[in-house]
Amino acid sequence: MSRAVFEALVLFLSPFFLFGIYLFLRRRSPFTREAWDGHVPWLVIAGLAVAIVGFVIAGLTAERNAGAYVPSHLEDGKLVPGHFQ
Repeated sequence: MSRAVFEALVLFLSPFFLFGIYLFLRRRSPFTREAWDGHVPWLVIAGLAVAIVGFVIAGLTAERNAGAYVPSHLEDGKLVPGHFQ
């Protein structure tokens, strides 16, 4: 679960990070409020769009298992992990 939250957070924050790099390259301080005024709503929209597109791509390209799932169980006193047949 934490991996999914971390991935979503990274995708959402990527436009902010790229804008900060842009400000730095333009020799404007990314640490002042004036540099970000008016840009934050567009960065939020871009971050949400990137996160949604990332989830859609991950959902479309995720590995699919067509077989039945066999849950973990004990065989001869040893734990056999769950797997797909």
